Amino acid sequence: MTQAVMLQGTASDVGKSVLVAGLCRIFYQDGLRTAPFKSQNMALNSGITPDGKEMGRAQIFQAEAAGIMPDVRMNPVLLKPTSDRQAQVVLMGKVATNMDAVSYHDYKPRLREQILAVYNSLAQEYDVIVLEGAGSPAEINLRDRDIVNMGMAEMAQCPVILVADIDRGGVFAAIYGTLALLHKQERDRVKGVIINKFRGDVALLYSGIEQIESLTGVPVLGVMPWLDVDLEDEDGVALQNDKYRGNAPRDITIAIVQLPHISNFTDFNALAAQPDVRIRYIRRPEALTDADLVILPGSKNTLSDLAWLRESGMADAVLQTHRQGVPVMGICGGYQMLGDTIVDEVESGLGTQPGLGLLNTITRFAQDKITTQVNATMSGELPSWLAAAAGLPVRGYEIHMGETVLQEGCCTAMTLQKNGCSVVDGAVTADGLAFGTYLHGLFDSDAFTRAVVNGLRARKGLAPWETTFCYAEHKARQFDLLAEAMRQHIDIDKIYTIMQQHQEPV
Repeated sequence: MTQAVMLQGTASDVGKSVLVAGLCRIFYQDGLRTAPFKSQNMALNSGITPDGKEMGRAQIFQAEAAGIMPDVRMNPVLLKPTSDRQAQVVLMGKVATNMDAVSYHDYKPRLREQILAVYNSLAQEYDVIVLEGAGSPAEINLRDRDIVNMGMAEMAQCPVILVADIDRGGVFAAIYGTLALLHKQERDRVKGVIINKFRGDVALLYSGIEQIESLTGVPVLGVMPWLDVDLEDEDGVALQNDKYRGNAPRDITIAIVQLPHISNFTDFNALAAQPDVRIRYIRRPEALTDADLVILPGSKNTLSDLAWLRESGMADAVLQTHRQGVPVMGICGGYQMLGDTIVDEVESGLGTQPGLGLLNTITRFAQDKITTQVNATMSGELPSWLAAAAGLPVRGYEIHMGETVLQEGCCTAMTLQKNGCSVVDGAVTADGLAFGTYLHGLFDSDAFTRAVVNGLRARKGLAPWETTFCYAEHKARQFDLLAEAMRQHIDIDKIYTIMQQHQEPV
């Protein structure tokens, strides 16, 4: 008999993903085999499973919190926006097609049977499934074909806990309004409310909690404070939060260009966790003035974001910063942008376009997407600030639909091991001031990251840090801190009771 509970929110970015991770950690600590599940995820942050399937990063880090390997069944449908109106549809880890919003809305009913089968197969292997909704269940224009909020709760026959964000204001209106817009059978599934991201004296909320419980008949299970824990964010809107503005003083400042279609900004979590590094996401040219390293991150629409770089003045600012001797790095789409030429007859239909010209490379887009985890070794000789990283092992994953060919003046950055074969990747200039790679997640490799940061320290005349920061241990501590805080501020016993009362055979 599998137990399940689903967290839904009054809006996007209310903290559902983090609280799901916290519940996964709690149940894992309590000895239960636990798995996360989100039937449909719209995100540009994705990762690769050990068997080469693409899924949302949120479900990957939730699986880590549960002490298990990520499995594509935890996120069977992934939508990756390519523009304001279109998205790439990834089904069970592989690209299926591109659709506009109207076409996908019409297509969703055909996914219900597959989603339920996937959920049931996962539930047969675990004691507890912690489901996550998307956005809000009160999107009444989408209700009739919903597969991710109340539609999924109905398929799984599981209870729902509603998460509301008090930090943005209007929390009681959000709770009341959300519940009021649900059908009665949907409201009956909501067994509790969690008020999230509270700052201040919780006693100030007591009268409001009593009134909202009286008005709705739904108990408030707890008030979670704003937590100082370092965990992954799923939505790009999170980049507006204070922790991404890089205000705290550090020895090294790394500027990451916040592209309109930025993807996989989780690549930089390990960098941001370094005690001597300040990460800043920037959208204005003048914000580059104090950077020790500039990074162009991944993009779901390389040529559109390249055009934005030029139109916004960011391209000129990056090139000027490079001329002043500041190294520039590109990852995946950012790597493609650093090159001389991009040939795209697949993704945008814009044909051949010039890149920024910092790397003498040519990129050609292809129909097939490469999705794989890889082990790699940095090249034996690397110049300048990268020298200490020469020969170091790194791990990461590839998600791209292009091939980049090096021309004269560029050296290979690393060698990948793929299917028993050695394959070169990346490019670096002789002076080390331009460096690119397709490898996402390489900063999760502790020795490599410390070597890179120490190389930047040396450029500023600073002594190296001899201690290597272990990012995996750091993440484990953050999961435990989250679980501890949730046990303190949420009635976890009540959540167990809710699950037991709605336990269903699978």
